[in-house]
Amino acid sequence: MQATPTPADPLKAAKWTPQSIRTGVIARKRGMTAMWDDLGARQPVTVLQIDNCQVTANIVTVRKDKTEYHAVQLGATDKREKNTTAQMMGHFRNANVGPKQIVREFPVTPDAHVPVGTTLSAVHFVPGQFVDVVAKSIGKGFQGGMKRWGFKGLRASHGVSISHRSLGSTGQHQDPGRVWPGRKMAGRMGGVRITTHNLRVVRVDTALNLLFVKGCVPGVDDAHVMVRDAKKIMVAQAQHNQAKGRYEKVLPKGVDDLPFPAGTQEMAKSLPPVIEAPSARVISPFLPRE
Repeated sequence: MQATPTPADPLKAAKWTPQSIRTGVIARKRGMTAMWDDLGARQPVTVLQIDNCQVTANIVTVRKDKTEYHAVQLGATDKREKNTTAQMMGHFRNANVGPKQIVREFPVTPDAHVPVGTTLSAVHFVPGQFVDVVAKSIGKGFQGGMKRWGFKGLRASHGVSISHRSLGSTGQHQDPGRVWPGRKMAGRMGGVRITTHNLRVVRVDTALNLLFVKGCVPGVDDAHVMVRDAKKIMVAQAQHNQAKGRYEKVLPKGVDDLPFPAGTQEMAKSLPPVIEAPSARVISPFLPRE
């Protein structure tokens, strides 16, 4: 693994294409609230804050088949130096950034590397686009089949004694005479890595570095989450429409372009403090249907 040489100013004259895969960001989940769009419809949103997210390295690794793996390594949320190992302090010192609580890397295309030390902002995402959010789900502990898998359970009356929430039969006859591997049963629930796909960005607060996405996000409040361009809509669908010549459908409606290779803190200073996406609805939900 080696660090890529950084051009003098790669953020200038860079243009996003459907074949480009940008880096994501590390954010902190601040909680949920509600918003009302310009048609008056209420929509639940999750508030994510970009907490001093900086580039700590650009990674290029040559695989056994001679192909190259490119990634951008990010660190977020400042940490005390006394609580950081000497090895990580040397890594942060080489990147000219302060110690961070969390370090993650995002696979990118070779043209999407970001200069080391760059501070990313919430303007990395454009209102109206779609994102995927990756985080560790809330742990529920040991749970039964009804809560863990949505089983119906046994009858609530008529002959069932203290077994109302039981799974019921889990095996077959004497042949095969065992429970097949993978059977849905009681066990540990939650506490695993979850990816929520295709959440729409409805507002970006450049002053407070806040990202408002429609819907729920895995993880507890104040947990670190990874936010990236939606693989299904912003990458795969964009490449498909580009190949078919549907250039007006490469990006979602209302999105003209994406900051490339990244939306930086300097870029946010030239934008309004709050940027909001127009409603995705065609007509008002309060008008009677014809």
